[in-house]
Amino acid sequence: MAKNLTSLWLKNLKRMGKAQQVRGRKLLTIMMPKPARSPPKRRAKPLMAAKLPKVLRVAHPKAVKPFRKPSVASARPGPTLPGVWQKSYFSLPAAGQLAPLRRMLYWLYLPSGVALTPRPLVVMLHGCQQTATDFAAATRMNKLAERKGFAVLYPQQAAAADRHRCWHWYRRSDQQGVGDATLIAKMIAQVQGKHRLDASRTYTAGLSAGAGMATIVALHYPELIAAVGLHSAPVFGTSDSPMSAFRAMQQGSILAYRETAHQFSTAQPQFPGMPVMLIHGNRDPVVRRVNMDQLAEQFVILNGAAINGSEPVRRSYLARSGGRSPRHAYETSTYYAGRKPRLVKVEINTLGHAWSGGDGSLAFSAPEGPDATLLLWTFFSQQQRVQKAPGAVKL
Repeated sequence: MAKNLTSLWLKNLKRMGKAQQVRGRKLLTIMMPKPARSPPKRRAKPLMAAKLPKVLRVAHPKAVKPFRKPSVASARPGPTLPGVWQKSYFSLPAAGQLAPLRRMLYWLYLPSGVALTPRPLVVMLHGCQQTATDFAAATRMNKLAERKGFAVLYPQQAAAADRHRCWHWYRRSDQQGVGDATLIAKMIAQVQGKHRLDASRTYTAGLSAGAGMATIVALHYPELIAAVGLHSAPVFGTSDSPMSAFRAMQQGSILAYRETAHQFSTAQPQFPGMPVMLIHGNRDPVVRRVNMDQLAEQFVILNGAAINGSEPVRRSYLARSGGRSPRHAYETSTYYAGRKPRLVKVEINTLGHAWSGGDGSLAFSAPEGPDATLLLWTFFSQQQRVQKAPGAVKL
């Protein structure tokens, strides 16, 4: 009996190992750049083998209509919402040229009604193999924005920049705040001014690769961002290639993550700190939960003396299987600055690589709670970036 159980256990372990290898190879393939392929060579047919073209006669030319693929992207995030859902492009001009240096598509949701005061803005960065409209629908952020009265901006990575629409959070240039980070930051500033949004209450959030880019934007442009929310995020600043990024996502970093945070803090002595909420599933096979622990240590370093004490306040929430809002069990660890939460870790039991409490019909979204969208907004609504004087900011 014991021999049979041992044999069965070994077979299951081998099967799980193979599945893990397949998942790892697929993830690495997504992150690796696609090599350019040369066009296939055509062989010229002998003259004698050539055929005369057939003449196609159409009795009623007007009845023949070209096929057009229906566009569902604009309706996907919630066509019944009363607010404005609009698609636009943002461009950076090239020096001495008429053509733009880089252009990026974005979607913007503006809630209905008249705002008596400038509205807050939440910037949402999608993950790999997602579009802005996919992310809006999966997170249901527009629905919450309509209820709470804030605007939502969704920059979209171009397929020309990355065939899987991944943000390049692992590149050294991006980690230094240039590239996509610069484009997104200037897009935020333009949208703030154009729609008269509250520049002191702008927040950014993302999933997976989008969370990696949200970290970069928040750290390098704190004058724009009052707080950041990171769902299933990779550790910051320890990768410089797709291979090292994959390794960090699977194993975290050994010691470099602390050194990276200290180096950033030393290089930016006027950095005002950055409130952050980290949300992660403890069964995430793509970005392992060790990344959340290491990110939390990095943000403790970056927030410095603003945090009260060295130990967080821990709370546990039971699972709920029935009712209208089922949810996984989860735990929170909160560091405070005064009475405000400054750093919040949310670890969700049995959640994989998916947005918690989202639309389960879409990829990378799990219907069971807790509702990550509501958790993030509750945290964001307690944070505000206050301008003290020109060139100086304070939380």
